Amino acid sequence: MRVDLLQAGSGQLLEQLELEEVPYPGRWLELGERSFLVLQRHHRYQLRHGRYELASVALQVKAQRQPAEARWWQGRWVIGDPNCRFNARTPLLRCAVLPEGPCQLCSHFEPAS
Repeated sequence: MRVDLLQAGSGQLLEQLELEEVPYPGRWLELGERSFLVLQRHHRYQLRHGRYELASVALQVKAQRQPAEARWWQGRWVIGDPNCRFNARTPLLRCAVLPEGPCQLCSHFEPAS
């Protein structure tokens, strides 16, 4: 599948590549030494022989390394401890109380109810 990597915000084309598995938003894409967080995924269709077919996928990405404290939780990536009440449970932000982390040093840790 042809995939266009677009810089989030500006829409600037970063790279065109062929991928068998196209990542969904909230996942990291590793390309050699570079790493991207996928923010949005857009399908592009083309009319062929009277039918629309998927021609390519455009990914809005942000250049970002996957944090060491990122973990797979309930079918998605989260940063920090998802069992804390204040955790944002997203790959973008740890929490509002201590966004830089680490969770082990936070005095506001409360188990989620």
